[in-house]
Amino acid sequence: MYAILGIIVAAGLYAVVVYNGLVKSRQMVEEAWSGIDVQLKRRADLIPNVIEAVKGYAAHEKSTLEEVIELRNRAQGVPAGDVAGRAQAEGLLGQALGRVMAIAEAYPDLKANEGFRDLQATLETLEGEIQMSRRYYNGAARDLNVKVDSFPSNLVARNFGFTKAAYFEITDAADRAVPTVKF
Repeated sequence: MYAILGIIVAAGLYAVVVYNGLVKSRQMVEEAWSGIDVQLKRRADLIPNVIEAVKGYAAHEKSTLEEVIELRNRAQGVPAGDVAGRAQAEGLLGQALGRVMAIAEAYPDLKANEGFRDLQATLETLEGEIQMSRRYYNGAARDLNVKVDSFPSNLVARNFGFTKAAYFEITDAADRAVPTVKF
């Protein structure tokens, strides 16, 4: 009788420990997504400054600059929980920002402008922080997904509605392409 009661208590304690671990993992994923969101917001706030700096030097590149603004607005319009949609929108925005930096390469006066150099350095730092935030998020998502899929924690996950988290992935194959560098 005591052995059966002991097994039931041990199973209950195990379920509590697993449940708490799943809750912790889910919270880590949410925290990581919040970190990405903060960095993307910083980038979105910085873009108008970069665009204004470039506009003065590259009036005839207006379509590229307008595309960046449109893609920035589209990225900000993606719902907060839509990881795949946000990844796609941010990937397109990143490509467009690369074209803006190419415009800067074409205008030596712009590259020499101290304000633009500061903006460019800030943007490069920010892109590095976004990359780190994405890696952290994907690591947290991986940890949660392993717990949701692994036996016996998957039994607890299924019974309490825990689901796998989506990875922040590149959806456009062109984003994976190696850039061409010409001198």
